[in-house]
Amino acid sequence: MIAHVGDRLVLKGIHVGDPHRVGIVTALPHSDGTPPYEVRWLDNDHTALVFPGPEAHLEAPTAAR
Repeated sequence: MIAHVGDRLVLKGIHVGDPHRVGIVTALPHSDGTPPYEVRWLDNDHTALVFPGPEAHLEAPTAAR
């Protein structure tokens, strides 16, 4: 998984009924875009260092409308 600053990191819930969690990649400790990623979670504005697992995927930022 290769990320860029501004990508959205989406974590699927791992249990039935768990919500998706979405964050914005704000920094990349490794210049090649590999994990971990610094992510600002959209639900609470908390920033965390994330090592995404198999339930995660990246989405490129969408163009402004």
